[in-house]
Amino acid sequence: MMRASLRSAATVAIATLVVGGVAAGVLPGYWIYLATAVLITAVNLLSIGIVEGRTGMISLCQLSFAGVGAWTVGYLNVAGAPGGLPLWILIGGLAAMPFGIAIGLPALRLRGINLAIVTLGFASAFDAILAANTFPGQTQFLQVPRPYGFDSDEGYFLFVLIVFVLIAAALELLAGARLGSSWLAIRHSERAAAAHGVGIPSAKLRAFAISAFIAGVAGGLLAGYLGTLVADNFTMFGSLSLFAVATMAGAQYAEGAIIGGALVTLFPELLRRLNLPQDLGNVLFAVGAVQALSTGETISESLRRVRGRLLRRRATETVVLNRADLPRRRDHGAAPALTVRDLSVCYGAVVALDDVDFDVPAGSVVGLIGPNGAGKSTLIDAVTGFLPSYEGSIELQGKALEGLLAHKRAQLGVRRTWQTNRIAPDLSVGAYLMLASGGLTTAQLRAALAWIGRLDPDQKVAKIDAATRRILDVAGVVAARPALALLDEPAAGQSYDEALRLAARIAEIPAVFGSAVLLVDHDMDLVRAACASVTVLDFGRVIASGPTAKVLELPAVKTAYLGVDETVAA
Repeated sequence: MMRASLRSAATVAIATLVVGGVAAGVLPGYWIYLATAVLITAVNLLSIGIVEGRTGMISLCQLSFAGVGAWTVGYLNVAGAPGGLPLWILIGGLAAMPFGIAIGLPALRLRGINLAIVTLGFASAFDAILAANTFPGQTQFLQVPRPYGFDSDEGYFLFVLIVFVLIAAALELLAGARLGSSWLAIRHSERAAAAHGVGIPSAKLRAFAISAFIAGVAGGLLAGYLGTLVADNFTMFGSLSLFAVATMAGAQYAEGAIIGGALVTLFPELLRRLNLPQDLGNVLFAVGAVQALSTGETISESLRRVRGRLLRRRATETVVLNRADLPRRRDHGAAPALTVRDLSVCYGAVVALDDVDFDVPAGSVVGLIGPNGAGKSTLIDAVTGFLPSYEGSIELQGKALEGLLAHKRAQLGVRRTWQTNRIAPDLSVGAYLMLASGGLTTAQLRAALAWIGRLDPDQKVAKIDAATRRILDVAGVVAARPALALLDEPAAGQSYDEALRLAARIAEIPAVFGSAVLLVDHDMDLVRAACASVTVLDFGRVIASGPTAKVLELPAVKTAYLGVDETVAA
């Protein structure tokens, strides 16, 4: 995946530099000046793209972070600090990061409109602070100097272009790394991301910190662009407008940020020439944002979809499974992978689990079956840490799991799939496997894909069918080689033949990856083919446990599934 990220980053850098270089050579001076503003705005939009587009959070105070960066540059200029604008904008970005982290802290508990109110409140307070403080050097008529050799409008355009390219390319590399994949996973499902060992708080805070840094850099670039600034350059309503444009254009992508920058900068110029009210632009941006949210597709995503249709689709490569390339089997020892004792869970007066005892031996595949409402999902939630309130004890290889959050249990070796697929559709197949597994070599990734079947690592998860996604989910879990893999109805949506092939794969997980498996499914053919033993739940209690064939023939088990007392019926 690193190779794909490098290729993507190089494409962004080369394309932007070529287009920017051509623009610098052919555009007249006034349009070069406007094009510089387009790029500065695009940098700010990239910062919103991290929080909103990649992580799915709301930040309505990005211009406040830009203001911190701009004011820092102004103070450094007044103080005569060495290094000039290139160094000052980096310091301005760093100065904005603590504010980003402070704003990110409420995001650990708040979402949606509540988080929007917090960030909007910060922007409003920052408005008042800036209004009471003159930009450093303004009263002395001291302007922020542009870098040596880039002091002309054409030169400064090239300087801002270079900064934009560096940031956009770095974000492309980050998108292919585990952190970038974890942001997309959080955007789609925080619970699923935690199940892969992603620390949700740290990932969110890093998103806000990096976003604030980039916004601070944009503020410093604006200081060099205008020479001196006023509070009106960083208003709360400006942040709202930028957020709307970022949502509409898809600012998580470089092309979306440039499109958004062009809309913010050039649309007012068009309205001015047509003698139309400037407020019309904000109205249209809001309408565009609503349209993007309702359709689920931004301008940049639409362009990428069209480009994908125009380009010839690459044929899927046939990969032959080489078991030697699979992630090396991990020896987890002989202690039981899972030990559950006296596990009870109550939802008010409803008893979901009642003194449940059972084990999953190391190197085994154990089935957990029962009718709907028997407590199977509740048990999995309790074991994996998504149901912290329960009575009894749960141990992984003899180590108590009580008090540990879900992502900590995942890091220790408790991994799970879900009844409904929760893989982020924006991830590629390869990126998902890298995220779920914690890291694979190229050969291991190819082998894992071959273990699943024939899949292109660069193909988006959104483009594969639901049945294949469920198998991909299983592969991601076991590629991490955990001590315990809990598979929650992995055969849902599979045909009979596909379910039997999946059963064969599940049965070999202990030998290939070293993980014990707890399989929950209603498909008895799958359970018979994959599981050496089975535990049966009914109304929250264990009613049978033992070898699969023997347990499935017990009258009590048949009664639980069929709702008929076979001894009476006979």
